Amino acid sequence: MVEAAPISGSTVNAFLSDHGALLNALAHPILHINAEGRIIFANAAAEQFFDTSAVMLRRQQMEELVPFGSPLIGLIEQVQSAGSSVAEYGIDLSSPRIGEKTVDVQVAGVPEQPGTVLLMMLERTMAQKMNRQLTHRGAARSVTGMAAVLAHEIKNPLAGIRAAAQLLEIKADTDDRVMTRLICDEADRIRKLVDRMEIFSDSRPVERSPVNIHKVLERVRAIGDTSFAKNIKIQEEYDPSLPPVYGNEDQLIQVFLNLYKNACDAVPSEGGEIVLSTAFRPGIRLSVMSSRDRVSLPLEVCVRDNGVGVPPDLKQHLFEPFVTTKNSGTGLGLALVAKIVGDHGGVIECDSIPQRTVFRVLLPMYISSEKETD
Repeated sequence: MVEAAPISGSTVNAFLSDHGALLNALAHPILHINAEGRIIFANAAAEQFFDTSAVMLRRQQMEELVPFGSPLIGLIEQVQSAGSSVAEYGIDLSSPRIGEKTVDVQVAGVPEQPGTVLLMMLERTMAQKMNRQLTHRGAARSVTGMAAVLAHEIKNPLAGIRAAAQLLEIKADTDDRVMTRLICDEADRIRKLVDRMEIFSDSRPVERSPVNIHKVLERVRAIGDTSFAKNIKIQEEYDPSLPPVYGNEDQLIQVFLNLYKNACDAVPSEGGEIVLSTAFRPGIRLSVMSSRDRVSLPLEVCVRDNGVGVPPDLKQHLFEPFVTTKNSGTGLGLALVAKIVGDHGGVIECDSIPQRTVFRVLLPMYISSEKETD
């Protein structure tokens, strides 16, 4: 914990009243809390962080927003008592309401208003997203090399084994045909697995153009409605003014079809609910390996479900190959999703707690001066 200098109460009041628009433009959540623990000001970033309007936030106590026993409450009470300002790092605020959140906070006492504090939070997930994305790409490269070896060392002899089994099947009796059919079926299953792995070795540049992400999601929903998404409540929370994504339509359909199907598999048979959402999030820029320029990723697409969630021990490895929560899964679906998103210069992350799992994809938007292909 780091001690900081106290902030003048008149300075706080003047700043909050005269510079509301400036505070709302800041990317970090800021809250002004009175001596009773009630919120009296919340900027736009705080609304987004808590997924609640400023009007609703001003009707609540801090204890109602954070998990029971959160160290943040103790930190606020300490500052209210001492009147000084402190900073704390890595506070976990995860809850079913706001999802998985870890923040660094600074709580500033206001000497002229005893008990009143100013709270600023810096969400740590963006740095974690970058680190995880690099891990996902490294894992995908490992599968690329493995796929090349498997294609030569397994697929060729596998074809010979299957052909031999088919020849034996011609002269086999009924009981033996069961065994030869089993050999053929298992050979086919292994071949399909290797075929899926070979997708990772496709290093060709992605052919990209302006894509309406809502048409992609409509296509995904249409596929799901006729098969795996029947009897599941689906909500759409779309930003109709969203600009086009700079991407490959077929590959983006594959990404969101995989995420949508996974969500449908995760929700309970009764009361299952999935939310598909899009939003414009300015201010997120990062460097990608395919370009020297910093790329903006303002387009956010989320798939949220109320299933049991991802086991804690799998969260950090969810996008790595052969990691799966399904008994019959191969563990390649999300690894392929991460590869496609990475090839687009985007980022994918997963926040998961019981009854709230969110897969969030950040993508670049189309700018008319960009070239149509990489």
